[in-house]
Amino acid sequence: MKVLAFTLFCLFIAVNEAKVYERCELARKLKNSKLDVVSGHSIANWVCLAYYESRFNSRLVGPPNRNKSQDYGIFQINSRWWCSNGKGTTANGCRSSCSAFLDDDITNDIECAKRIVKDPNGISAWVAWRNYCRGKNLSKWTQGCRL
Repeated sequence: MKVLAFTLFCLFIAVNEAKVYERCELARKLKNSKLDVVSGHSIANWVCLAYYESRFNSRLVGPPNRNKSQDYGIFQINSRWWCSNGKGTTANGCRSSCSAFLDDDITNDIECAKRIVKDPNGISAWVAWRNYCRGKNLSKWTQGCRL
């Protein structure tokens, strides 16, 4: 009985651990989703952005922002503008629950990113991209990934 309880406990822990993507794994997923084609920004830009936003962690929830919104998932999608977390006012531009961005399947995160980048701010909506990726040589983010 103790072995079964311990096994179930370990399984529960494993299920709740975040998926942290490998750099090339993420690059291939983004390439296959045509994020570069739809957005007009290279896959290297998106991999750089995801690294500095979440360290490739698909289940990251950021701390509350000054306006009490929060950021969710691998791209740190904001609850004030892009998803609903049930707390406060939201534009919910991606018509999604914020919790939908907290699983290992980042397909909906990518679809929301495609929506965000169509807005006037484009990829500049992400502060991390502006601070760490814009205007930089980003070749290292996709180097060796066989895209």
